[in-house]
Amino acid sequence: MKKTVKTTSAKKQTAKTTRKKAVKTIKTPKKRTKKVGSDALRASMLTGVLIVMAAVISIVVINYYKSEMPTTEVESTLAQDKKSKPLIAVNVEQPEQKSAAQSEAQNVTSAAKESSAKKTAPSAETSSKKTTALSNSKKDKSTENKPTVPNPPAVSTPVTNTTAAVTQRPASKTVEKLGTVVFIIDDAGNNLRELDPFLRIPGPLTIAVLPGLPHSAEAAKRIRAAGKEVFLHQPMEAIGGQNPGPGAIYSGMSAGEIRAVLKRNVDEIGPITGMNNHQGSKITMDSAAVETILSFCAENNLLFLDSRTTADTVVPSAAQKLGIKIGERDTFIDNEQDKESMIRYIVSGLAKARKTGSTVMIGHTWSPELAPILAEQYPKLIEQGYTIKTAGDIIKSK
Repeated sequence: MKKTVKTTSAKKQTAKTTRKKAVKTIKTPKKRTKKVGSDALRASMLTGVLIVMAAVISIVVINYYKSEMPTTEVESTLAQDKKSKPLIAVNVEQPEQKSAAQSEAQNVTSAAKESSAKKTAPSAETSSKKTTALSNSKKDKSTENKPTVPNPPAVSTPVTNTTAAVTQRPASKTVEKLGTVVFIIDDAGNNLRELDPFLRIPGPLTIAVLPGLPHSAEAAKRIRAAGKEVFLHQPMEAIGGQNPGPGAIYSGMSAGEIRAVLKRNVDEIGPITGMNNHQGSKITMDSAAVETILSFCAENNLLFLDSRTTADTVVPSAAQKLGIKIGERDTFIDNEQDKESMIRYIVSGLAKARKTGSTVMIGHTWSPELAPILAEQYPKLIEQGYTIKTAGDIIKSK
């Protein structure tokens, strides 16, 4: 009996000890779980702090590089020009354009930095949209090798940035007047599709129309209706023998024959403000022919602009002899028809404007990229301090 009681008591003691161990075993994981939760919370807080610090550092770095970037497409080109070779002069008659182009970056990039300092901090998204530096310029090519009636691909991209009309408002006190810029667009009359984008450019523009083509008269009519200036793009014989097209003046023609050709062409596309030569390197070297052309212009209250298709032109000396004011081309914009090259030629022309007070740049209707470039740059040029006028305005002001 006593042995049975002891056995029962021993079993109860063993069971009690087992329960205590079980309770202790159950409580232990709770402490570990609490510790693990605390560590996770601290890790999360540390990660959050690191993310905030990284974001702050990124914004500071982006703002720093943003302040060093140029603000316009032309200014971006100028910034690159500081690192690249000097621009090649577009025509041999204007060698001074090289030194002017070299100073382009220093003048305009400085203004870009000053303007950037006044702006609030831009976002990273805006910064990423800035254009990169443009490629180096290519060697000038003679425009007389262009076909008389070219058939380039249709302009399928609509002209941008033409929603607001650009007015020739006086420059503010803080904007320096940098010079007068004239853009002339040659070879209108081949078709109306190529012409249309130029008619939507929001500012003064001179468009020269070739005579004797299927759309010559209609092109001139639409140019006047759009408020642009009309010139006769008078075809003349070239040294290389290229076909200048209908209504051309050839060497060996008498003064009477030259006058008859000019009258017929003016009657076809008039009223006009003046004329410039299409090709014509051979004729513009002929003093007798040039004097006849300039005399006709003076008698009919027309202006003349020398496209300078040859360095041996006698137009300036003949005009001085007759006491007639003329204009002269400084830069051909689209000898190379990619966008980067055309902008570089425009930059070269702007350097001439700042140096001498004015510049005359010529492009062509068959360059698909040219109209969008001009539509985009017109407002920017005016904002920077340039004055845009027609060829007639610049000749009359001499």
